[in-house]
Amino acid sequence: MEFRHIPVMLHECIDGLNIRPDGIYVDGTAGGAGHSCAIAEKLGEKGRLISFDRDPDAVAAAAERLSAFPNAMVVHSNYSEMKSVLQDLGISTVDGVLMDLGVSSFQLDEASRGFSYHSDAPLDMRMSREGLSAADIVNTFSEQQLAKIIFEYGEEKFSRRIASNIVRAREKAPVNTTLQLADIIRESVPQKARREKNPCKKTFQAIRIAVNGELDHLSKGLDEAFHCLKPGGRLAVITFHSLEDRLVKQRFAGWCKGCVCPPDFPQCVCGKKPQGTLVNRKPIEAEEDEIERNNRSRSAKLRIIERSAVCDG
Repeated sequence: MEFRHIPVMLHECIDGLNIRPDGIYVDGTAGGAGHSCAIAEKLGEKGRLISFDRDPDAVAAAAERLSAFPNAMVVHSNYSEMKSVLQDLGISTVDGVLMDLGVSSFQLDEASRGFSYHSDAPLDMRMSREGLSAADIVNTFSEQQLAKIIFEYGEEKFSRRIASNIVRAREKAPVNTTLQLADIIRESVPQKARREKNPCKKTFQAIRIAVNGELDHLSKGLDEAFHCLKPGGRLAVITFHSLEDRLVKQRFAGWCKGCVCPPDFPQCVCGKKPQGTLVNRKPIEAEEDEIERNNRSRSAKLRIIERSAVCDG
């Protein structure tokens, strides 16, 4: 199957990065290279693009699609390792970074990757194709651990019942496929919840986040990306669920905060200056016509921050 990924809010991202033809840019999540190609097209002979992806299938697809741009390259690495990778390439600072989070269309649509609850496949969900799989978590983690993952990463109110039924099912036989897990989840929630929307979404999201360490990588990746920016450089991040968006919003707010002196101090003594400025006060969301073309853009939120000319850290 061809690696396909429809870039979300493409024009908003390109405009938000404020691309300079001679600048250095990073796409932290190359995917199918939709955003990467659009960035590369804006660059002149002196410009440069470095695209990252942890998925070897995405790396191969992105490298092929970016082969027409001599100033672009693809690196098989997680964006959370951005600083060290750029240093190895002789790059200390960049003019902009884009991070399009979540799962690509290919990963969801390619049943064999085990991300989807619509098709039967081995329970995998590994973006990098390495390390602990979803089946490992489902079959070896304790009931308490499973309930915590499903509640915290999926915000699923029936997390305890789902975890209990997973443990009960695996005592009879290992839960090794996506549809096995989906059936357990459906049987664990009330009929009303099943009628309202697919009850599998939150649990599959939670296990995927746990398998790939997504929030830990995001936290580290945000720091790496922001502190690689030149003064005036921009970081644009697209999130697809509340946990990601909350983390990005809080991190951006911290960088934009100046003085931290107690409010009763007559004047500032800490000398702390804001490290960044929000480019958009509220998150940018996809227009209705884009949502009609690509339903996965419905939950997307784009936040952009610009690094201050004079900043701490």
